Amino acid sequence: MELTLPWPPSVNNYWMHTRRNVYISARGKAYRGDIIEATQGCGRFGADARLEVSITAYPPDRRRRDIDNLLKCTLDSLEHAKVFQDDSQVDKLYIERGQVLPGGQLEVRIECTNR
Repeated sequence: MELTLPWPPSVNNYWMHTRRNVYISARGKAYRGDIIEATQGCGRFGADARLEVSITAYPPDRRRRDIDNLLKCTLDSLEHAKVFQDDSQVDKLYIERGQVLPGGQLEVRIECTNR
């Protein structure tokens, strides 16, 4: 499966913290909605699938970013969109930074590695 996804919010903008709770922010919920829309009509992986995920991240600008911060929001949103049952199914995970692309985007490839 190959997907082109929008650039995710930062981890600091995805999760909100209060004294008693941690919850997904409005920006995080909007991103989840974008992922649901982007994955409509795509296949789904069952609960027994073991997965390899490759991501090429095209940042929206030249600001310094920790590339690993993209993973949690993206994988959680793909799980929420029911592309796979749980992100614990991911056995291999690759990420690389691509060139700057105005607006930013992620190119994601998900493969089943069950043999």
